[in-house]
Amino acid sequence: MNGHEEVVRILLGQSNINPQCTDKDGRTPLSMAAGNGHVGVVKILLERSDVDPDAADRYNGTPLWWASMNGHEEVVRILLGHSNVNPQGDYPEGETPLSRAALNGHEGVVKILLERNDVGLDAADIFGGTPLWWAAAKGHEGVVRVLLGQGKVNPQRRDEYGQTPLSAAARKGHVGVAKILLERNDVDPNTVDKYCVTPLLCAAFNGHSEVVRVLLEKSKINPQVADNWGRTPLSWAAAKGHDGVVRMLLERNDVDPDLADEDGRTPLSLAAGIGHVEVVGILLGQNNVNPNTGDKRSRTPLWWAARYGCTGVVRMLLERNHLNQAIFAPICDEDGQSPLAIAVQFKHEETVKILLEQDYLSYYIADK
Repeated sequence: MNGHEEVVRILLGQSNINPQCTDKDGRTPLSMAAGNGHVGVVKILLERSDVDPDAADRYNGTPLWWASMNGHEEVVRILLGHSNVNPQGDYPEGETPLSRAALNGHEGVVKILLERNDVGLDAADIFGGTPLWWAAAKGHEGVVRVLLGQGKVNPQRRDEYGQTPLSAAARKGHVGVAKILLERNDVDPNTVDKYCVTPLLCAAFNGHSEVVRVLLEKSKINPQVADNWGRTPLSWAAAKGHDGVVRMLLERNDVDPDLADEDGRTPLSLAAGIGHVEVVGILLGQNNVNPNTGDKRSRTPLWWAARYGCTGVVRMLLERNHLNQAIFAPICDEDGQSPLAIAVQFKHEETVKILLEQDYLSYYIADK
């Protein structure tokens, strides 16, 4: 385990030594030496006929698996030189040596393994993740290029949630990997997962503006694809307060800034309810955004801002001239609760003060 070659030789010279003894996890001395990259010890152990080079531990991890996962190239080469070492064995949760090397960005190990004809390039683990998927998800550009260079890798292969390598890269903000994948004609940037989420929505949700920019540069991108909740990339960017992404999306002519989700919430409504002042200001600057649009329960952006005491947003909405011209009834929800009533109920003092400054509001309208 610690790479002490001379001590290993002395101990192996004892007649009653067992070189296949295991620890509580079933790992042999060879497994520990391989996992820690001790080339000399690995060679010494493999000189013996009573050492199994492919012995698996209790989790099915072999010496090759451990060496590959930790990026020990020389040990990987030595182990692959043994005919009874299987690089595609029954590994932990379906994670092959290639998969683990790709996940950890060990480009050298990946290249060594790909020299073999018996290594499955697209072998998926129990989560549906292939070597390419894991390399993309972790942002390992070099590994992604090596795998794609094999010609037999499917860049659209999805995991158990339906996410492609591009989706995985977009979710984590790996713009370099996204660019590499988008160079290919067989990568669809509009592919949806099981929740109807596209790579663009993944990037917008998490505020990865550079990935959003790269995706929007693709002529066949559809920025209006909504998820299972009816929310578009703009809706989620607004809800999360990613003002840079919001601006980028609104530069396009094919993005509806007032499109409501399944609950009737518009991007403005979502941003207002969380208090994203910058995003609210951007959306209010759009001519085709209606600040009085109510959701399915007739709750307007002002109602939502009052509900959560978002004073900055409340002030901004009240500055709109057409809000000042509105009669009281339309800004109550379906239960007859006004923004003032809901602000009082949840004890948002500053919001109440702001609303009380509005002479046109009737303080005596009863709810249902």
